Amino acid sequence: MDYFVRNKLHEWGLSEWVEKFEDEEIDEGSLYCLDDQEIDKLFTKAGPRVKFKKKLKLLKKEQNTNQETVDVSVQEREEEAADLVQVPPSTSNKGKRKSNLQSDLSVLPSPAKRQREVLAVSYAETMILSEVKNIMRVVQTRLHDQDKLSAFLKKKISDLETDKRELVGVFGKTGAGKSSLINAIIDEEDLLPSGSVNACTSVMIKVEANTHSSKYEADIEFITKEEWKDELWSFQQFRADNENQENEDDDDYRDIAEKLSAVYGEEWKQKSFQNPLDNKHFREIPEFLQSGRKIFTCESAKELSAKCVKYTRSDSKQREGDGVKKFYWPLVKCVTVRVPNSPLLQHVTLVDLPGNGDCNKSRDEMWKGIVGDCSTVWIVTEINRAASEKEAWEILESVSSLIGNGGECRQIHFICTKSDLFGDSDDLSPADVRKEITERNMQAKNIIKEKFNQRPKIKKHFTEDSFRVFTVSSKEFRKRKHLNPDETEIPKLQEVLQDLNDFHSETLNYVSGARGILSLIQGANHRGADGKKDEVCAALERNMSLQLDAVKKEMDKTYKAFEKCLGDGVEKSKGSYEQVLKYFLYQRKKGGAFHKILKCVVENGGIHKPKKGKPINLNMKLASCLTDSIDEEFRKTFPNELKCGPFNGVINKFSLNTDSLIQKYKNVGLQLRFLKTEKEKIKTKLNRIIRKEKKKVYNSLTEKIEDIMEEGYSKAAAFRGKDSLKNMRETIQRHVHSKKDMFELAKNTMLEKLHNLMVNIVETLEKTLNESIELSFKTDECSLPDVSTELEMVKKHHDELKSSTDLTGFAEWAETAEAWAQTGHPRENAH
Repeated sequence: MDYFVRNKLHEWGLSEWVEKFEDEEIDEGSLYCLDDQEIDKLFTKAGPRVKFKKKLKLLKKEQNTNQETVDVSVQEREEEAADLVQVPPSTSNKGKRKSNLQSDLSVLPSPAKRQREVLAVSYAETMILSEVKNIMRVVQTRLHDQDKLSAFLKKKISDLETDKRELVGVFGKTGAGKSSLINAIIDEEDLLPSGSVNACTSVMIKVEANTHSSKYEADIEFITKEEWKDELWSFQQFRADNENQENEDDDDYRDIAEKLSAVYGEEWKQKSFQNPLDNKHFREIPEFLQSGRKIFTCESAKELSAKCVKYTRSDSKQREGDGVKKFYWPLVKCVTVRVPNSPLLQHVTLVDLPGNGDCNKSRDEMWKGIVGDCSTVWIVTEINRAASEKEAWEILESVSSLIGNGGECRQIHFICTKSDLFGDSDDLSPADVRKEITERNMQAKNIIKEKFNQRPKIKKHFTEDSFRVFTVSSKEFRKRKHLNPDETEIPKLQEVLQDLNDFHSETLNYVSGARGILSLIQGANHRGADGKKDEVCAALERNMSLQLDAVKKEMDKTYKAFEKCLGDGVEKSKGSYEQVLKYFLYQRKKGGAFHKILKCVVENGGIHKPKKGKPINLNMKLASCLTDSIDEEFRKTFPNELKCGPFNGVINKFSLNTDSLIQKYKNVGLQLRFLKTEKEKIKTKLNRIIRKEKKKVYNSLTEKIEDIMEEGYSKAAAFRGKDSLKNMRETIQRHVHSKKDMFELAKNTMLEKLHNLMVNIVETLEKTLNESIELSFKTDECSLPDVSTELEMVKKHHDELKSSTDLTGFAEWAETAEAWAQTGHPRENAH
């Protein structure tokens, strides 16, 4: 009997029949062939027999479904690879390729081979991960909760599961080609509607893999009814404050009118319009009034896109042309689109983000949270505007602190779209057009890299190594008129997503952790060094104490550095805040423009997000000397790059010296292996905690200033009518003068948060490893299952993964895995 059958019997609660199946030599292949007569002979009791038949029937059904999926998947992958390798000849004059390009484009082995290798490896590792997870589930069911060690092991098995998801934030104004870019990269031509200069929205759109269904899904999250009430109240206040002015040319008025017209049509302009929250206005979206979500499920991307338009777009032309009367995007907080069969999105979410956040508080909070969580940021602009356009650089500057020290962004990609567009090419041969496009793209890359180096606000948070430029053409990637796929650089961005998925790392981490747990179980079953365990424990505790001292020493050094930097920042803030206020409060604008701006600022807690132009944040201006004082030290202490560890790498260097102890104390090698994997897991966990908490530490400076300024903003916002601009200015100035100690308070708040983070790191490290050492060597004898077979299998998979550090090294194993899939009996063909 093979492990698969034993595994299933344990899983189905039929462990007592394992011996019977072993005697009858039933393996996985023969399990599927058992008929009723043979099952009746195996089971002498009716209860287990009925249970087994039901479970086997479900297993066969699942196997058939999986086989169909694999067959389709393999066929699709072969077709995709074939499409990449060969360019089909065109029969129409419109799509005909020139003969001197055919030799260049007809055979493209590199991208095809790369894609097939990636898919094969991904599938092979899925097989390993699935099998090891299955093993650990069965082992977990065989452990009881009657002693401390068993309960500890069960929890450790549960903790092996991690839901890693990388966020890629995509910025760029409407019409820059964001939708076409995303569609091309994930190979879904009709998923996101292509924008135009007339279409815009402040809705965030997340695109991720559908891991539980083969359908296309959209999950629409609305703002709350109370938030919409607040916006309506703000609209009314704006109209009341500006009733004697011409509003049609005012950006804020147009923004209000656009939102109201989207939700209510032209009805809101009529005097008889009342009860904006009446049910009749929301018959299509009752979920909004019920604080629920609206979910669409469709068979195709095109169908889903059509259903989502009114929740994500604002386009008057489309409204008129298609007869759509209402658009609900002003009520939407976020739309999550889930795509089936999308390996590039398995652990990656692409987020189409508005550039400046939103005036709606909950939408803005979500926007800031997502921006801060992005590990990669894409700035998308058209190539013919990339060198001169200000908006793309303004977006990047405005979010640089949120994604840099205040976030976890490791790489910024400046993406120039529509790189295939070229001027008058009628007199040029296809080869010359290709050459001109390639040269223009290279020139654009050099110019953009120079501009990056001229942006000190961005350079404070990012090095040149973290900045890359891509010149892409979604259209050429599909049609291949002038460029081959690699030259469109879409495959390069696909590789970026593949690297972010890092499925190899996820599988290796799980399998390594599983091997460590099984090692501890097996080691606890065969205690052969009872006389040496005190000696081993003493060595481990001594090593841990030395390593913890090194961590504490580095943290103490860091705290003192921050204390000095912030002290300097406080002094500079006290000497410069009056100039900051004067520069901001006494701007010269035409007409009553600044009065409106300042009114928006004080009504929104010091922040104004104009529909066009740079966002305004008075709190950040007041905190700027504090943040400037620590930016360099902060980036050095908490680098976003994975190769550099926090606190000068002291946590990454932490070690219990288990390798040398294994050589010396071979009889407890299994327990020491568990401690080695446990040490790596806790370091990974701590790095994850630090990435999250360091954002709170950095942002605490501005947030403390914001809290202290809140009272002053509220007082200023209350002024109406004559002299209101003068009164608002004087109120803000008086408030800041009376709260000059706010810079010292902000400093103390940040240092407190930094100290708490350091204490948490040391305590977590010490507590976790002490518990692991104690349960590995100091527990009494307890009843644990024999997992020698499981340990050997997991060790074999672990060795396979460790030896496959590059793609090609795993190719042979991956080919075997595809063979498994086609036969339907992986265990029989695996080894």
